[in-house]
Amino acid sequence: MANLLKDFEVDGKNPSLEARQRWRSSVSIVKNRARRFRMISNLEKLAENEKKRSDIQEKIRVAFYVQKAALQFIDAGAHREYKLTDEVKQAGFHVEPDELASMVRNHNTRSLTNSGGAEGIAQKLSVSLTEGVRSSELHIREKIYGANRYAEKPARSFLMFVWEALQDVTLIILMVCAVVSIGVGVATEGFPKGMYDGTGILLSIILVVMVTAISDYKQSLQFRDLDREKKKINIQVTRDGNRQHVSIDDLVVGDVVHLSIGDRVSADGIFISGYNLEIDESSLSGESEPSHVNKEKPFLLSGTKVQNGSAKMLVTTVGMRTEWGKLMETLSEGGEDETPLQVKLNGVATIIGKIGLGFAVLTFVVLCIRFVVTKATSGSITQWSSEDALTLLDYFAIAVTIIVVAVPEGLPLAVTLSLAFAMKQLMRDRALVRHLAACETMGSSTSICTDKTGTLTTNHMVVNKVWICENVKERQEENFQLNLSDQVKNILIQAIFQNTGSEVVKDKEGKTQILGSPTERAILEFGLLLGGDVETQRREHKILKIEPFNSDKKKMSVLTSHSGGSVRAFCKGASEIVLKMCEKVVDSNGKSVPLSEEKMANISEVIESFASEALRTLCLVYTDLDEAPSGDLPDGGYTLVAVVGIKDPVRPGVKEAVKICQDAGITVRMVTGDNLSTAKAIARECGILTADGVAIEGSYFRDLPPHEMRKILPKIQVMARSLPLDKHTLVNNLRKIGEVVAVTGDGTNDAPALHESDIGLAMGVAGTEVAKENADVIIMDDNFATIVNVARWGRAVYINIQKFVQFQLTVNVVALIINFVSACFTGSAPLTAVQLLWVNMIMDTLGALALATEPPNEGLMKRQPIGRTASFITKAMWRNIIGQSIYQLIVLGILNFAGKQILNLNGPDSTAVLNTIIFNSFVFCQVFNEVNSREIEKINVFKGMFKSWVFVAVMIATVGFQVIIVEFLGAFASTVPLSWQHWLLCILIGSLSMILAVGLKCIPVELNRHHDGYELLPSGPSESA
Repeated sequence: MANLLKDFEVDGKNPSLEARQRWRSSVSIVKNRARRFRMISNLEKLAENEKKRSDIQEKIRVAFYVQKAALQFIDAGAHREYKLTDEVKQAGFHVEPDELASMVRNHNTRSLTNSGGAEGIAQKLSVSLTEGVRSSELHIREKIYGANRYAEKPARSFLMFVWEALQDVTLIILMVCAVVSIGVGVATEGFPKGMYDGTGILLSIILVVMVTAISDYKQSLQFRDLDREKKKINIQVTRDGNRQHVSIDDLVVGDVVHLSIGDRVSADGIFISGYNLEIDESSLSGESEPSHVNKEKPFLLSGTKVQNGSAKMLVTTVGMRTEWGKLMETLSEGGEDETPLQVKLNGVATIIGKIGLGFAVLTFVVLCIRFVVTKATSGSITQWSSEDALTLLDYFAIAVTIIVVAVPEGLPLAVTLSLAFAMKQLMRDRALVRHLAACETMGSSTSICTDKTGTLTTNHMVVNKVWICENVKERQEENFQLNLSDQVKNILIQAIFQNTGSEVVKDKEGKTQILGSPTERAILEFGLLLGGDVETQRREHKILKIEPFNSDKKKMSVLTSHSGGSVRAFCKGASEIVLKMCEKVVDSNGKSVPLSEEKMANISEVIESFASEALRTLCLVYTDLDEAPSGDLPDGGYTLVAVVGIKDPVRPGVKEAVKICQDAGITVRMVTGDNLSTAKAIARECGILTADGVAIEGSYFRDLPPHEMRKILPKIQVMARSLPLDKHTLVNNLRKIGEVVAVTGDGTNDAPALHESDIGLAMGVAGTEVAKENADVIIMDDNFATIVNVARWGRAVYINIQKFVQFQLTVNVVALIINFVSACFTGSAPLTAVQLLWVNMIMDTLGALALATEPPNEGLMKRQPIGRTASFITKAMWRNIIGQSIYQLIVLGILNFAGKQILNLNGPDSTAVLNTIIFNSFVFCQVFNEVNSREIEKINVFKGMFKSWVFVAVMIATVGFQVIIVEFLGAFASTVPLSWQHWLLCILIGSLSMILAVGLKCIPVELNRHHDGYELLPSGPSESA
């Protein structure tokens, strides 16, 4: 099978165009192309959209590099004049929407200057740059300037899914046959008897179409909900004088937006104020070099990303008036990338479809030959009637219905159904799957490289210990008794409040709120406990320059000017890095005294002791300068003020989640910026660092030669003091040695590692928009236990599809062979077109609903991950398929050829009764085999069955409708009512397949392997039946 499917292989992430084109061209037998490929990306449409995007990017590039230069030579009088409309005047505004849009889009600095800069535009928009927009004005601003929403493809209605289900070629042929059958039947047998066969086929088709459409429509609703969740992005704005989070969809023109590293610019706007703002405009212009935005270059465009710095922006243009809005219109079409399992099952469906087509043609040919031979031997070869035409039409309908059953259209569609169900459940469990393939690939993950802060820990940080003036002080509940002199306290408060990327604001209730990263919040909270006041500090000292925290440098610096004209630089960051920059230390009198080697050693011991208690350590330092430096702030000559130890408790349940991963054969590796001692202490507390594991620093790892790196790689469990590049290198090398790697990330610099990994997991709370856009899954609660849940569902998807494939292939084999053999030997098919359509619905739509939506069981996380090259249809599955098929063929064959004698059936309706028994027995064999398929290897197939309400509902519906078909719809389905003894016989024949399944599962086919491609762990718990 593997050789036959070689053209149906694609990578789970970023598949090549060649591979995607190859498998599409290899799919040759498709009943309903519109439905089969509905969830698959349209390569032609994608190419068309790519051209549109390129055109828009080129247009923007021209605006950036040509128009900006040309504007310098254009006379102001030549500019287009925008006349103020009455609607804008009555609303109290003094600038037209198109004028604002044109100014920002064309980077027209002259027009901005003439309008009075950002302040002048704010006046025209009737907004205060300090207070922001008033909530009462939101509606009128949306009405005049538009909403921040983009044009989207309208949702498909239920009737569109009905129409799509009707595109099935085989169903169309059967409808034609049914109509002809009704016409010929009424002409030969009269009304209403002549209508029954054709009407039965039409009713069956309507039932199949409606069930298919309902299933597909519900899937589309699930994907629509997921799509809505993906687009939920919040941003900080100032409104009514307060800082608050709002959805980007609710942004209006005039809003004052606060931007920081990793944010996406969600509307066009003008720079108000900020520091070191660098914007990545590659998504719009295609240019990789960041653009520096400041007072001289004040324009910001929607869709770009903040690469460095922070700023306040005045929103000028929203929604479809922005270039990003036009670009988003092209992104809304094209479809989702296919998953490896979908592609593989398209291959399986193609192979089986070809076999089924061959059987259908053979069956039709054999039936026709036998019919002609029978007529020839009876001497009526030259006499043809409408009844003969009806018989041949019936043969043709049976052949077409065999194709309906034989082509397992439901296989690739079952993957979509299972993934949609899993993604819906994961969304409830606080994990948002952005790419379908990620959920599938997570089931194969062998390594999780996780951050510490916020993922393994609670991300609620507090300063727990402080070293200052050669004394260590510990937090006492909500207070610190530092007993410092006023001079020392003043320097410490300056070092805290001057050098921060966070802000202290008042919320709507007037309560103090600290905005910023958890580390920054902890230090500011510490400063507030000391009696510090942010406003006082900001008034007394003017900030001249900020060097924001950088993951590479692991420090943040700020340059301030004091009232006397002096200049002071503050720095804080990783203790061992910042400590090396110090030459002095503050004594108890607030004086700077030389930092001797002995004191340096003592401070290093304090840092080590803090770290061994799992505290994150930071040094706060400062230096006085004669004048403000023109370049970077100095890297030496500082005075040490304090060392703070920040506590970030481990999340409840993390240790248990890590243990589950280890039992499942998944190695958990912690990658952190903390020092080695802190990292090891946390890793031991989480159960990540084991006796035979290795904990190393990023600097040591990145300098290793390739052969040594490969040797140590499998043993690495902790990487401390790592840079984003180290995480990327670790992920890249783990993949090279065959690992399937999931990696977490929250910062902008994590984007390369998230993109490189097999599964990128971004944090929903602490993660930046840049990280989220490069991720495959967003962990909404930043909890490691949620990551484990994604892996569990990933494995469940894979196994559920295996169960469904085993069930469907068994039905395929039996239905094909029984009809073909019967046609060869008796000249008739025991299963009619209507019956085969019902069987097709049982094994296709209903079977997928029952088996592909089963929730994960406990045993999934006690086995090894699925290998990249593992065979999808395992030997255990082939054993079950062949065993059940042989049993069903023998039983149905005996009934078909000797049923009348065995059951003592006599009378004119004996053939009808026998065929009904065969049909009923066949259906009950599938019902019980569907229960068997719940476990491919284990004997106990009932465990957890009643927890899956979908499975139970499908079973009840199938049995209930089978009773109705047999007892009440005989005229349409070619059945007759059965006695209770015959019903009992059919149920007994079906139930014997369960006893057979127990015997089959005792036959060993793979040494120490399980049905789902997993291997038992050597130390894993014993599996019970």
